[in-house]
Amino acid sequence: MKAVKAVRRANAWLPDLRRSLDNLLLHKLRSFLTMLGMIFGVAAVLSMLSIGAGAQQQVMAFIEDLGVHNLIVEAKESTDRQVWAKVRQQSPGLTFHDVRAMQATVAGLDSLTPRKRFTPSKLVPKPQADMPAVFGVDPNYAYIGGLRVSIGRFFTSEESARSEAVCVLGDAARTNLFGLDDPIGRFVKVNEQWFRVIGAAGAQAVAQTDSSGLPAQDRNNVIYVPTGAAMFRLEDNYSSMRDEIDGVYLRVKPDADVTAAAATVRGILATSHRGADDYALVVPAELLAEQQRTKRIFDIVMVALASISLLVGGIGIMNIMLASVLERTPEIGLRRAIGARQTDIIRQFVMETTLIAVAGGTIGLAMGVAMSRLIASFAGWSTIVTSGSLLLSFSVSVLIGLVFGVYPATKAARLDPVRALHYQ
Repeated sequence: MKAVKAVRRANAWLPDLRRSLDNLLLHKLRSFLTMLGMIFGVAAVLSMLSIGAGAQQQVMAFIEDLGVHNLIVEAKESTDRQVWAKVRQQSPGLTFHDVRAMQATVAGLDSLTPRKRFTPSKLVPKPQADMPAVFGVDPNYAYIGGLRVSIGRFFTSEESARSEAVCVLGDAARTNLFGLDDPIGRFVKVNEQWFRVIGAAGAQAVAQTDSSGLPAQDRNNVIYVPTGAAMFRLEDNYSSMRDEIDGVYLRVKPDADVTAAAATVRGILATSHRGADDYALVVPAELLAEQQRTKRIFDIVMVALASISLLVGGIGIMNIMLASVLERTPEIGLRRAIGARQTDIIRQFVMETTLIAVAGGTIGLAMGVAMSRLIASFAGWSTIVTSGSLLLSFSVSVLIGLVFGVYPATKAARLDPVRALHYQ
């Protein structure tokens, strides 16, 4: 019984669908011009969402790569000697004393490493691009930072304890110094010190701008050496206006409270630095939550802005359909005179607007995908077209088409059959 009713409904709709399609094809240019607003509106919505999704994915990947169970302390160092001297009267800067205090106090601490960062004045082999930074870290940095060694190995605790002159190259530093050659067993001269390459790391996500205290530095263009080797072999080559160490990486256990650990670290640093603002504490878990909230707001704003184009397209559909009602008044009167109901007239006109919206939305999706790829190719931006953005763009276009088609359809259905037949 239900199947029979469904067939009857389909049979009632099919003639109207054919009639609507024939009318649109009869006026091809007018139908296409009516669709243009929907086409450009959908393309604008989709391309904006793809740009936002690409940018947010880069930021999200960077934050997640930092480790949601990690805490990062970054020293704020100054190149102005007067400013530096004034801060040092209040705070000793970031030191190994802070590291020992964190090791003894932070609840749920899994692992910790200090960091000493340098930028060499000269390097052999000569870099093909930007000068790599040198990170002096402990062996557990690979675990804390999620560093994936692609070839060779990371240095061991024994090598670190002996401050051996060994190094591991970041992905970009490897290409920067040795191109496509195998770097294992070869040597890198950092200023006046030779370091033997024992490993190379895989690629890591990178932020393009400063992120809540983290400098916008390419984490792939880095040479990792033991902390002791950095302190004793390279320390004399650098300015005295530096903290004892310039960073600390902490990893808490999965079941530990990251927020509580961050509060403990803040308390330790506030006490030892006597309230001086010469450090930044980065909590990737908090950054991730904030970025997710920002992404939602960004998507809403972008869709709202781009939907203005769809709104204009909807107004265009309404104008054309109102003109079509006047043009086809005799036809409407004839249909009413031979028994067509108001609902039949409404259905026909709503179908026409729906077909315009669906066709315009489909072409707009294709144009939006093409625009996203062109933007990625020519502007160098990362763009991502998601199934959600496709569905949202198309749904909004169809919804606007339906909404703006209801009034013309209702106006057509309410025409008096007698007057419509005599309309000139």
